[in-house]
Amino acid sequence: MTANLHDKPQGDAADSLASSFTASYAGVVAFMAVAAEGSFARAADRLGVGRSAVSRSVRKLESQLNARLFLRTTRSTSLTREGELFYENCHPGVQRIVQALEDMRELREGPPRGHLRISVSAGFGRQIVAPLLAGFRVRYPEISIDLLLDDRPTDFTSDRIDLAFREGQLEDSQIVAKRLVPMQMLVCASPGYVASHGLPRSVDELAEHSCINFRTASGRIAEWEFKVGGHRHKLVPPSLCTFNDVDLVLQSVLDGAGIAQLAGYQVAEHLREGRLVSCLAAHAPDDRGHYLCYLSRQQLPARVRVFIDYMTDAIRAMDLQYVRGLSPAPPAAGVGNLLAPGHGHIVHPRLQDRVD
Repeated sequence: MTANLHDKPQGDAADSLASSFTASYAGVVAFMAVAAEGSFARAADRLGVGRSAVSRSVRKLESQLNARLFLRTTRSTSLTREGELFYENCHPGVQRIVQALEDMRELREGPPRGHLRISVSAGFGRQIVAPLLAGFRVRYPEISIDLLLDDRPTDFTSDRIDLAFREGQLEDSQIVAKRLVPMQMLVCASPGYVASHGLPRSVDELAEHSCINFRTASGRIAEWEFKVGGHRHKLVPPSLCTFNDVDLVLQSVLDGAGIAQLAGYQVAEHLREGRLVSCLAAHAPDDRGHYLCYLSRQQLPARVRVFIDYMTDAIRAMDLQYVRGLSPAPPAAGVGNLLAPGHGHIVHPRLQDRVD
């Protein structure tokens, strides 16, 4: 009759397997030490245990294998033919285990090294993360980087991602999300566009302007988000121009083709230099935040820890924050009454009242 695995409680089977593995592993370690040292006493000293413990482990292993592994006399210890065969088969595996342990120790205690696979949205990756990698590589030359520009949600497991930069906190409670800097969304236009078309005084007036939209990786058009009457308000304004790359959206705005809602990191420098102006500040949505995400706080490899620390310090040192409550910019030629009170706030290149 064929034995049925369910005839025996699975818990007992698991315990049997576990005890067998434990005995075998301890026996193999003791066996390899005796074979290498040629003596039970020296093997015990090498392993830091008593000679009797080594003898018991080897006897259990011999019993499991149903084979004698050593020839013992009062003067010497040598391998039997079966022992030589077992040693030849075990030696490569034990060496790999030893090397793995040494590699892990070096990863924890030695200079950070190894490989990092990092996911980041295309815009933030090109403008913020990629330019910082050169300095990181100079400081940590033994760490290699695989940077993936990807606007899709991050799948840490299937994509083998170590870290991901993302906008807004992720819903997965197993993912650690470290906030780097604020992320505000601003409606921006070039001074040339303002001179020709003015700026919307309210969210409803967006329909009267040339809006530039962004198509996400999923294929949908990204909604513009505002706060109206204390409540979140989303819409997709009509547009004659849509791009699936945020850098192209920004360039189109800089070229005066229309207005768009852009992330603060994209436009901060352009606002400071006067290449862009911003409106509808009173309806700016809540800060989404830029986050550096990873799977666990525990037992982080040194290469991951130093990358988190380096990027956190470097990105926070950059002037990427949105500024509120600014006075209107000086009127550009031909703008005139477009900047009258109540028409909307245009960000002046001289930034004040920073948001921490």
